[in-house]
Amino acid sequence: MTGEATTTQAWVGQGGGDFTTRPAHRDWLMDQARRLIALFQPAALNPAGGFFALDAEGRPLPPAGAGGAVRYLHETTRMVHCFAIAHLLGLPGAERMIDHGMAFLRSHHADRAQGGWFWSVDDAGPVDASKQAYGHAFVLLAGASAKVVGHPAAEGLIAAATEVLLHRFWDEAAGASSEEYGPDWQPLGDYRGQNSNMHLTEALMAAFEATGDGLYLTMAERIAQLIIDRHARAEGWRVAEHFRADWSVDRDYEGDPMFRPAGTTPGHALEWSRLLTQLWELGQRRNGWMIEAARALFLHTCEIGWDGARGGFFYTLEWNDRPARSDRYWWPCAEGIAAAAVLRRSGGDDRFETWYRRIWGFAANHLIDPANGGWFPELDDDLVPVARVFTGKPDLYHALQACLIPLLPADGSVTRGLAALAGQR
Repeated sequence: MTGEATTTQAWVGQGGGDFTTRPAHRDWLMDQARRLIALFQPAALNPAGGFFALDAEGRPLPPAGAGGAVRYLHETTRMVHCFAIAHLLGLPGAERMIDHGMAFLRSHHADRAQGGWFWSVDDAGPVDASKQAYGHAFVLLAGASAKVVGHPAAEGLIAAATEVLLHRFWDEAAGASSEEYGPDWQPLGDYRGQNSNMHLTEALMAAFEATGDGLYLTMAERIAQLIIDRHARAEGWRVAEHFRADWSVDRDYEGDPMFRPAGTTPGHALEWSRLLTQLWELGQRRNGWMIEAARALFLHTCEIGWDGARGGFFYTLEWNDRPARSDRYWWPCAEGIAAAAVLRRSGGDDRFETWYRRIWGFAANHLIDPANGGWFPELDDDLVPVARVFTGKPDLYHALQACLIPLLPADGSVTRGLAALAGQR
């Protein structure tokens, strides 16, 4: 191994304990978090409601049609979550962004006639009126995060989201969520997805933290048992993405390249390793399989999903572990950073520290945009930014959490950790 490969893969420096205990590193992480928030505030605020997507320079992307910018449910709700985090950090003006997002959820995304929330809307109303489990998971997360900062509409949003999730999406027999419905709640096929259930697990844990209701924790544990303890374990710690109605793995499925690509997605295994560690901690470490699985998922994914020559995680792999979509996306690195940090602090060995340093090194050298701020969302095989699936600076959520999770205890969400530091819990 020579040149960049040696720097990226083999040598990350030794000694000095964990990076996350070093004052300079902690200052660097917080500075990166502030820069990310500053990029989106107030540039992303759409005066007509909701939030703009940003271009590569951090400016609002121009609308494609007469109805103004299209706003997606997961983007609106993630912005509420992220600016709840900004508020907990004590950054002035964050409350305006939270209120703006909460208002848009009520005024445009919410289906007042038949319940639930539309997947995408513009100034005139629904663009894609389907009801997606993925988006509804983030509605619950937004409500939980808003409750932590005391937003007056938070409890109502949590209650409404919980009712819809329980009565429209939750499959009690399977212990997981179904996937998608039309505006009138007629099922749109029999597809079942890992991705929506993973993010529902995240949201359920946040709702448990915000409300103390054990139902949310039980639901999160049941999803994890199905997706990870049953299926990922059987697949040699590969996380199956796509399922049939009976929850058998569909290896041949290929859908949208952003949310439902074929094969396996290393970034999701890394994300699960973080969520499982949090779930294990929230359950008072009674489910030992969770931390076993978290560590195995992380280490196996780094073995098969990291490009040993140039660095970065391949976006997707074939079932034989060969790269399928070899472009490097920003969010798997963000999830790998967060997972390595919590696994190290939850009793993991030095391998997690090595990977923490390695992944941050790649992100700092190749993903963080030094000129315009934010992270490049996609790199090609030559590590050059490209725009094949994502445009501009599409996301605050993943990168912000990568910066803050290493600063906080491993036993809860970002909002819980920041609230504890602020003396609110």
